[in-house]
Amino acid sequence: MSSPTGTAAAVDQLEVDLGSSRGHVLRRLLRDRSGLAGTVLVALVVLAALLAPLIAPHPPTQVHFETPFQVPRTVGFWLGTDDLGRDVLSRILFGLRASLQVAVLAVALSVVVGTPLGLAAGYWRGLDVVVSRLTDVVLAFPFLVLAVGLAAIRGASLGNAALALGVAHVPQVIRVVRAETLRLRGAEYVLAARSMDASGVRVLATHVLPNAVPSIVVQATVIVPAVVIGEALLSFLGLGIQPPTPSLGIMLSDAQQYIFRAPTAALFPGLAIVLVCLAFNLFGDALRDALDHGGNR
Repeated sequence: MSSPTGTAAAVDQLEVDLGSSRGHVLRRLLRDRSGLAGTVLVALVVLAALLAPLIAPHPPTQVHFETPFQVPRTVGFWLGTDDLGRDVLSRILFGLRASLQVAVLAVALSVVVGTPLGLAAGYWRGLDVVVSRLTDVVLAFPFLVLAVGLAAIRGASLGNAALALGVAHVPQVIRVVRAETLRLRGAEYVLAARSMDASGVRVLATHVLPNAVPSIVVQATVIVPAVVIGEALLSFLGLGIQPPTPSLGIMLSDAQQYIFRAPTAALFPGLAIVLVCLAFNLFGDALRDALDHGGNR
């Protein structure tokens, strides 16, 4: 039987090891040029979305009928105006805010629903058959087709767009968590816990889930760009965020009517979508590499 002093020392050493592991992952992430660029871009995008009410030059829905189709770098309108004289920069900032709101809600839904199902499918073989078959059925439909169908059924709104996109990405989370659970089932500490008659739920919550968190986090960064594109598509089709709330998809939908007269009104929202997707893709790829090397250290 170990002494309290020995147990405390073991706990302290574990905390040191965990801290050094996190530090190693952070250092490797920041040493990677693409990882550093992705981290900086993600930080800028998130800050721009959070501070949109403070840094936007104009209210996003304010119209200026006397100044429609202003070109970029016009005094008072850095990125020009649309057909109603609304400031393009202000609408992009608030559109980013809406896109990230949908992304956070959709990712949270997919993780909260997909993680328990993936854990159960990977640990209990009986449930694996049921969960895997249901996952295959959902994956048979392209996620955008599934999201459009769900949004059309429930109606157009920010919340319904997030729900549709979140449900569409649940199978991806299930597969990632199931694969991690299958891999970790044979780990020595899991076998030791099972030999001590620990319940399946306790083993999953105490040993499997904490070690699967890095893979879940990486998968979340992969889902974000897909959700941003999905939200823009739904809003473009009129099935997502509804006017007058700004959305990058709505801006693209409105701009297509006068694309030759004011091409920048469509160019800048499109570039904003590209920037967000690039930022999270770079960050996610670098984070995955850093975690892989950190775990193999």
